Amino acid sequence: MFDWATLRLTWEPRMLSILRIMVGLMFLEHGTSKLLNFPPPANPRAYDLLTLNPGLQGPLELVGGLLLALGLFTRPVAFILAGDMAVAYFMSHAPRGFFPLLNGGIAAILYCFIFLYLFVAGGGVWSLDQVWATRGSGRATAGSQA
Repeated sequence: MFDWATLRLTWEPRMLSILRIMVGLMFLEHGTSKLLNFPPPANPRAYDLLTLNPGLQGPLELVGGLLLALGLFTRPVAFILAGDMAVAYFMSHAPRGFFPLLNGGIAAILYCFIFLYLFVAGGGVWSLDQVWATRGSGRATAGSQA
């Protein structure tokens, strides 16, 4: 007989990691598009470091997306990126209208709330944060036994 509880308990932490990896890779793609012109953006803009977009936004997307995909410093990176997406929504999308479907802000809102979730939930079992936590606790246990 199929056991839904076992399936959920087995895959819940893994799906958290899969969500983190996929969101990190998609956010990384936004950064590579702005900074490296790959994939080429629909509306190309010259990179200017002293602007918010793509100047500050490009490196945040590139580095933040990479760190999230790896699961390294997941909580602080996710917190920073959630704030970044909230600012992006209210500066760029909200002035165009109230409804996110019409003002083009759906992706910014989704990213913001997924990043908030990752800030609370962490990186999951398949993350470098988890590897460091496991190694750190292993060393402390080995050191106390010696």
